[in-house]
Amino acid sequence: MQRRAIFNNRLLPYLLLAPQVAITIIFFFWPASQALYQSVLRQDPFGLRTTFVYLENFQTVLSDPLYIEAVQVTVVFSISVTVFVMVVALLFAVMTDRQIRGAQTYKTLLLWPYALAPAVAAVLWMFIFHPSIGILGKGLNSAGFKWDYQLNGIHALLLIVIASSWKQIAHNFLFFLAGLQSVPTAVVEAAMIDGASAWRLFRSVLFPLISPTTFYLLTVNLVFSFFDTFGVIHALTHGGPGRSTTTLMYKAYMDGYVSLNLGQSAAQSVILMLIVSAIVWLQFRYMEGKVHYA
Repeated sequence: MQRRAIFNNRLLPYLLLAPQVAITIIFFFWPASQALYQSVLRQDPFGLRTTFVYLENFQTVLSDPLYIEAVQVTVVFSISVTVFVMVVALLFAVMTDRQIRGAQTYKTLLLWPYALAPAVAAVLWMFIFHPSIGILGKGLNSAGFKWDYQLNGIHALLLIVIASSWKQIAHNFLFFLAGLQSVPTAVVEAAMIDGASAWRLFRSVLFPLISPTTFYLLTVNLVFSFFDTFGVIHALTHGGPGRSTTTLMYKAYMDGYVSLNLGQSAAQSVILMLIVSAIVWLQFRYMEGKVHYA
């Protein structure tokens, strides 16, 4: 029989929930409501007068070729970060799950990057791949490969994918490792007795059993690539060169903070929120049914 927590004081549960509810209202619902309100307004150049323009800001944004270009960059960037992070983290987790010498040190070193702020991680990768002062950047140029992420859009996009993924690999690695270690030993031993190879064991036994973890990380990584990579892009490329690394989040920042077009920037924020919400809904609608919970 499962025991339930009983509060003698009816006010106590609400007091315990109050801090989290207050934080959610102040830092989520209030800014979201302000963005919705600002998205239907237009300010004059001096910010002295606002005009209610209905959905005109949304129409302008969705018909802007630069916004469509930012959508394309965001799709490529988010898919690249998500796939790269999950594949590398799963590979590290599978290797760590084996009995190897120095496994504890290996785990600790893999977790360190997650403690860094995105801007700090970006600066570290800049010192590695900078064409003039970076170790690998100078090495690539010395070897005859013209590497310069400041002038080449493909190089810049590749660099922010690597920098963003590097920081997030530790988080994914931790969850994948926990999922693998929760698989019953008897199941693995039974598959090995039946003659399953290492690849067949992973594909048919281990991976299906950690599908809840994979589904969770897929959702988290997509949200991360849309929102939490702003610091990396701002510190490394500033959306350039030639808007090749301008994602939807960074374009909303540029239009609102730099160009002071608050109405269209707010409209872009609302559209971005709807896009991410739709992606998460589709994941739960069509993918959760394929997840096997033990």
